[in-house]
Parts: sequence; C-alpha cells; structure tokens
Amino acid sequence: MAIEKQLTATGCIIKPQFSLANLTTFKVGGPAEWFAAPRTTDELQGCVQWANAEGLPITRLGAGSNLLISDRGLPGLVICTRYLRQTEFDETGRVTAAAGMPMASLAWQVAKRGWTGLAWSVGIPGTVGGAVVMNAGAHGSDTKAILVSTQVLNSDGSLVTLAPDQLQFEYRTSLLQSDPRIVTQAIFQLQPGHDPKTVRAETAADLEQRRSTQPYHLPSCGSVFRNPQAKSAGWLIEQSGLKGFKIGQAQVAERHANFILNCGGATASDIFRLIRHIQGIVDDKWSLMLRPEVQILGDFQTV
Repeated sequence: MAIEKQLTATGCIIKPQFSLANLTTFKVGGPAEWFAAPRTTDELQGCVQWANAEGLPITRLGAGSNLLISDRGLPGLVICTRYLRQTEFDETGRVTAAAGMPMASLAWQVAKRGWTGLAWSVGIPGTVGGAVVMNAGAHGSDTKAILVSTQVLNSDGSLVTLAPDQLQFEYRTSLLQSDPRIVTQAIFQLQPGHDPKTVRAETAADLEQRRSTQPYHLPSCGSVFRNPQAKSAGWLIEQSGLKGFKIGQAQVAERHANFILNCGGATASDIFRLIRHIQGIVDDKWSLMLRPEVQILGDFQTV
C-alpha cells in the first residue's frame, strides 16, 4: 500500500488515494492517486518536479468549482493550489494575487479600498487561477478585461509571465484550459480613488442579484453550459421542459436551468448522464449542441 511522501527540499506532503469529493463544489468524485496542496511557489515547483521524476500526469485543482471529477478518481498527481493566497496592492490600482485567492474575497478586499472593476466576481465560487484559465465573468465583464499578466509554471518547473494576448481568451475559456501549465498568480488593473462605501454597496448589490437568481442552497458547479450566441443555455434548457428533471440525485435546478444540483448522494455518473441527457433533448428540439462550461475529468466512458 502506498504511503504519503514528504518532499525533503520544500516539506510539501504528497498523499496517496486522497478523496477529492469534498474539494469540489459538486461534492462528488473519486480519489486522486496522489495529492498535494502546496502553500508556496517553491512547494508547487517541488511537486511538479516530483511528478515528472515519477512519470505521473498532473491535474490542477483550485476551488473545485466548474469541475466534474469521475467517481473513479484521477490518475497521477492532483495539485490543489487553493492555499496559494498572497496578495499585493499598489497605488496605481494594480493587485497581484496568488492563484488560490478566492475571487469573492478579492472582490471585497478591493471594494474596501474604493477600487472598482471587480464587483462582478463577488458571487463567483472560484479562485484567481481558475478565473484566468476559464476567463470567468459575470454581469457583462470578465477576467480578460482586467488582466495585466499572469505567471504560470511550465511542466519543466520553470516560471514564465504571459500577457493577455498570449492566452487566446474567448467566452469562458482560454488557451490554458487545455494546457498543462499551472497559474501561480495574476495581476489585475482596477480603478482606484472611489468612495469605499459606494463600492462596497455596489459589490453587495451584485452579490444579491446573483443569489436571487441562482440556486445556492445545494451543491453545484455553477453554470454547466456555455451560452450559445442566439439564446442563453438556461433559456434553451427551460424551454425544453427540463427544469426539475432528475437522474439519480442530480437535478436540473428549478431556479436556474443552467445549474445542476446535487440533491444529496448524487454520483458523478448521475451528473454526467444528466449533462448528456440535456444535450440530447436540446439538440433534438433546437438543433443545437450545448457545449459544457464545466470541465469533465476522469473516466466516464462506461457510464
């Protein structure tokens, strides 16, 4: 039986057969063959070097939102970056935030300083790293609009800084979504000099609007599908009569049809089958195949 390992150079601990379910917002998924949660860039580099030496694939994991992991788990090393949380602010309105910083926490930090430009992210259940990879956005804005640069860790353990025009940003995606490099930090340009009380009120209003229109009472991954150009995914799913539809304990949300809820005891396979069912029904009715926004990781081939 495999035992946990401590990397002598950095002290980071690598654990075998580590359950991932509680690290995803869906609360489903099997174990990682190996798992690490580095707290510094040095520890992160050490984890990558160890996986390379062992010939293991690497999967990055942030807040675990926008993610569906197979019940069978994931091979290789899963690196969780949610404990990389350092932030630095300068007088020009720039904030440098480590990959694991929650976007919601960062939104409140800049609001208290009277900086605008990040209120849209206050209801997003993801991290800085995930926001860059997915080009997270809401309320007409997105990560691309405020990103100055991002630092990524290459597969050989080296660090490089990338400008936004190198990331091939599109709606809810970027080059990094299918790229093995790991985001370590990002620099955002915001607008300082505003009244903190006013910015906090605007941020609170954005959060209230999100909470009033989206289901937060049960585990989900956020929006499951990307919005097509013609109509929103939620509208297409609702008009297909799928609100409330269940497979096992996975259910299309009544409040917002582009959410799938874990009603208690759902498996990743339940959710995966529901995703495929929605795609099939919408395609039959509208001749349009919805593209998942959620990342689907692991073996679902026999589902």
